[in-house]
Amino acid sequence: MSTHAKRERLMLADLLEMVGPEARTLCAGWTTWDLAAHVVVRERRPDAAGGILLGVLRDRLERVQAEFAAKPYEELIQLIRTGPPRMSFYGIKQIDEAANTVEFFVHSEDVRRAQPEWTPRQLDQVFENALWSRLEKAARLLGRRSPVGLVLRRTDGQTAVAHRGTPVVTVTGEPSELTMFAFGRQDVAQVDLEGDKESIARLHEVSPFDM
Repeated sequence: MSTHAKRERLMLADLLEMVGPEARTLCAGWTTWDLAAHVVVRERRPDAAGGILLGVLRDRLERVQAEFAAKPYEELIQLIRTGPPRMSFYGIKQIDEAANTVEFFVHSEDVRRAQPEWTPRQLDQVFENALWSRLEKAARLLGRRSPVGLVLRRTDGQTAVAHRGTPVVTVTGEPSELTMFAFGRQDVAQVDLEGDKESIARLHEVSPFDM
């Protein structure tokens, strides 16, 4: 049976192919071509991909990503579709599932939701639960820079504390929408926010990818 990560990988590749190389994405300043290059570098160039998290490697990451962005768009899509090279640790099924399920889901939505007249994607409960499991584990890390206390709540009532503090804003939605919110896509996440107006306004001032 296909893993969630493999399914989301193929969906991302199909979306990139469908909308073309110059389409908008939710990643500020990136076209779909830029996003495709990012995905390939992350998976195939670990010597540069560390710059995603480490500032000291940022210049190297930008150089390598620019090199990949100069490749034909169709080649990048094929590299995404075929998966990591044989010796990559992403080639290990358990690591691929843990590291790429959310990555590919969010980037697929980065493409989908940047297009005009996009509609919500209907996800099965098994996948929603898989996203929630990963969100629970990463909530504190994702919410570490929140300017207010932050609680993520599923529509069934399960909660995860993303940031301790007062006042508190509670964000309610399906795990997929909470994932988009927690990964900086607040403007397109279909969630409900509960809290005082000032706290909600402060939360919306957090820049994408800062949480």
